[in-house]
Amino acid sequence: MYLNKAIVIGNITRDPEIKSLPSGIKVASFSVATNRVWKDKNGAKQENVDYHNIVVFGKQAEIVGQYMKKGSSILVEGRMQTRSWDDAGGVKKYRTEIITDRIQFGPRPAGGGAPSGSYGGAAQAPEDNNKKAMDTIEYPEEEINPEDIPF
Repeated sequence: MYLNKAIVIGNITRDPEIKSLPSGIKVASFSVATNRVWKDKNGAKQENVDYHNIVVFGKQAEIVGQYMKKGSSILVEGRMQTRSWDDAGGVKKYRTEIITDRIQFGPRPAGGGAPSGSYGGAAQAPEDNNKKAMDTIEYPEEEINPEDIPF
C-alpha cells in the first residue's frame, strides 16, 4: 500500500498568482509558511519556519484568488509532487509542490478578510458573512502539569 498525503496549516506568504491553462482551467499558485516552536535541551526557545509551494486547480483556484491574500491563514490538503525542467542554461531544476485536493480558510482577522469554510472537489460558494462564527478553543494561560492528566 502506498500513501502520498500532505496536510499543511499556515499563512500565505505572497498573494496567490492566478493563471489559466490552454483548456481554460484556472490554476492558483502560492506558498504557505509553517512555524515550529520548541525548547532545546538547555530550555531556550527555538523556532523554525518551513515554506511549502502550493498549486490549486479549477473552482478552488478561483476562490483562493478571490478571497485569500498574503498573511491569510489556510489549511491545505493534497499530495506531494516533484517536477523537473531544464532552465535556459541547461541546468536541471526541481520543484516540490503540494497539489491541492481540499482547502479550508483559517479564521478571519477582525474587520473582514476571507470567509472561513471548507472547499473540496468542485468547491462550494463561500458562506454568507452572517453565518455563525467558527468555534474556537480557549486554552488556559497557566502551564499544564503532565502529572495532572488522568491517563
